[in-house]
Amino acid sequence: MKGFFKWFSNSSKLKRWMFLILIGVLFMCYGTAEILVLKEITFHELIKIIITFVLGFLAIVIGVVSFNKRTLEILIESTDERMNDKSNVNLKSLIFNKKIYHQGPNIVVIGGGTGLNTVLSGLKKYTDNLTAIVTISDYGEPLSESRMELQTKPLNDVRDSMIALSNNGDELEKLFNYKFTEGRLKNLAFSDIYFSAMKDVNNDFADSVIKSNEVLNIVGKVIPVTLDEMNITAELANGYIVTEKSKIAEIAYDKVTKINRIYLNPTNCKPAPGVIEAINEADCIIIGPGSLYTNVIPNLLVNGVAKAVKENAGLKVYISNIMTEPGQTDEYTVSDHINAIIEHCGKGIIDYCIYDTGEIVPEYIKKYNLEGQDLVIADVDNVKGIKFLQRNLSKISDGNIRHDPELVAESIIELICDDLKYQDKQNDPQYLMLNNKLREDKRINKIKKQMEKENKKGKKPKEEKKRNSKFSNKYSERIESIKKSDEMVKIKEEKYKKEKKSKKKNNNAKINIPMKKRTPQEIREAMIEELEHSKLGKDIKKDEK
Repeated sequence: MKGFFKWFSNSSKLKRWMFLILIGVLFMCYGTAEILVLKEITFHELIKIIITFVLGFLAIVIGVVSFNKRTLEILIESTDERMNDKSNVNLKSLIFNKKIYHQGPNIVVIGGGTGLNTVLSGLKKYTDNLTAIVTISDYGEPLSESRMELQTKPLNDVRDSMIALSNNGDELEKLFNYKFTEGRLKNLAFSDIYFSAMKDVNNDFADSVIKSNEVLNIVGKVIPVTLDEMNITAELANGYIVTEKSKIAEIAYDKVTKINRIYLNPTNCKPAPGVIEAINEADCIIIGPGSLYTNVIPNLLVNGVAKAVKENAGLKVYISNIMTEPGQTDEYTVSDHINAIIEHCGKGIIDYCIYDTGEIVPEYIKKYNLEGQDLVIADVDNVKGIKFLQRNLSKISDGNIRHDPELVAESIIELICDDLKYQDKQNDPQYLMLNNKLREDKRINKIKKQMEKENKKGKKPKEEKKRNSKFSNKYSERIESIKKSDEMVKIKEEKYKKEKKSKKKNNNAKINIPMKKRTPQEIREAMIEELEHSKLGKDIKKDEK
């Protein structure tokens, strides 16, 4: 019974369609009754009966269709855990079905750092077939106490990518970043303990990372690009060699020079199991965004990775950075970023480049200028053989310019949809799923932006606005004037009452003055005031007049 009454709750939004169906039935019954009662049907009565039947039929059809549609929406809301915002779900949201997610495009993202995690957190809403290929190098950086104790590899990027792909990223982030404060585990990070335990259980580091994808129940999977010690070395334009990854940008910035090239030491780093297979099977390969010389290019320099990307028949997309990085990409344009990748890996590694419109509030750019950073200028005419797509990718988060996960994901999925459409696959389930989801997300984002603008202006959302009647619209000025006059009358009444009270207080004060201190005139006035309601007081007033 409890489940039955739930259908009649306000949140279900079903009562309106039940009521509409009931109205339709009443109209149909009324029309039928008219036909049975009337002995002769005139033309006007015939028109009346036809209109009644049509209205009744339309009400029943619309009510039944809308009732079934809303029933499906309630089913989605109650069964799909992926949906963060269930207030705007509609019938098109049936694509949230997990089986359809498994049929989504196979996407591989290569990179590291926050840029990689931004792309992953956006794309996980469209497909389960996601693979993150990440760097595991921090050569030159001092080891933490936790890593020294447990002898673990630099897995910061692996950990962060798993958090980005988790359905409950906030909780997993708290757990992985937790450091023990007491006992024998003091200063040890939970993430290092976890990966160390997984390695001992599986007797293999690569296998432990791959199995973590299932243990943590994340969307897709995370694979380290190599299991070898990946030492990133930079050769600067002045010939200086930097062997510590963490100091590449700092030394280049201090010496006022640029990075000429980077390479891995040793140069024969082998790809980890599953890396080449994932790239070969990918429908789309995403490179970047991220630190060009320490996160993006190093992954492509591992043996066989760049070759596999070039030989892949799918889409190869580079997401350009929004801002330059001091010491790494000072004064770099979009073409400089792309040319650096091509110089290190060869042509054919990028088909498309998606870059930001650059429409950012100048105040935020000035803040970055003080730190030696600037906007990446889009000089797209300087690169041939690559298709450029300008999209709005940026957002302001805590005063910083960042890639928006949703906007980046929408741009990538839109490109995949266009490619499927070009291949005449409009009826393909994958195309239908992506296209419907994309349109639905754009609709929801549009509503959110409108609500944000209204909140900034101090206006109430459209749903909360009261609809005025024709009478109030026509006579609004008169109504306002009547209200003002009523307010004025109230103000005058209150003023009169206050004056009357003050007079009484003054009179009482006069009466309370001792007789010795009063003048003859004051004594006379006080006596008249006491007798003003009596006959004697009235007679005295008449005599004075």
